[in-house]
Amino acid sequence: MPDKIKIGMLKAMPEKWNVENNWAIFEKQFETQGKDTDVFITPECFLDGYAVTEKNWTAERFAKVAQDVEQSAYIQQVCKMAHASRTHIVFGYTEKRAGYFYNAAILVNRAGKIVGTYYKTHLQSHDHRFVRGDDLPVFDLDIGTVGMVICADRRWPESIRTLRLKGAKICLMPTYGMWHEENEWWMRTRSYENQMFVCFTHPNVALITDPHGKVAAKLQSNVPDVLIHEIDLKDASDENHLSDRRPELYGIMGKVDHWSQQPEFSSPTYGGK
Repeated sequence: MPDKIKIGMLKAMPEKWNVENNWAIFEKQFETQGKDTDVFITPECFLDGYAVTEKNWTAERFAKVAQDVEQSAYIQQVCKMAHASRTHIVFGYTEKRAGYFYNAAILVNRAGKIVGTYYKTHLQSHDHRFVRGDDLPVFDLDIGTVGMVICADRRWPESIRTLRLKGAKICLMPTYGMWHEENEWWMRTRSYENQMFVCFTHPNVALITDPHGKVAAKLQSNVPDVLIHEIDLKDASDENHLSDRRPELYGIMGKVDHWSQQPEFSSPTYGGK
């Protein structure tokens, strides 16, 4: 496995509901700047423009921009692009499955095969139109082990810590929400406390923080662009404070408490289900 990996991160504001236009932005930026990278990442729900927040939202309209992975021409094309360029692609979209909606990021490997899909696990307010995911998986690639979270998942330190303890040295993070200065502090903290790289991919800013808690690379603008940066995985060491943890003291972290008692919910159905 290589130590040095070239990361590409799409920084572009998608248009809500306009799948064709958003796809064109992704395709152009990937073909002109991203296809020579090892990993290329889009923002959260990039294909539909994160339309879940809109006042004119309806389940029927949402179903038209959501993707059925088995049938989606866009997902099929992502796989073809990954194979042709020999690039891993993390693609953010809304998935429709079994009558429900999921905030999803699909991971396609260099061979154009779907390695896995991550579903946003921590949902708040408008996100309740989605069904929440129930797993924090990691994925073994030819560049090493990586993990993913989506946007608000980063608020909970346990999310990214779980990925690191499962062996991930990189967190690939499609996002759409907060991107202010405080967020940069948070991402630096997540990187430092877990001694890993965080690739925060947002329509307004692409940010990579390193295992030392430093900003490794940043691109901020109001036009479509791609941040390309090479990282060295040797910097993501298991030594220092990560190896000095004392898990026997942290038992309460794994228990359900009154703060985490959330009501059960599911996203609106479509198609008569």
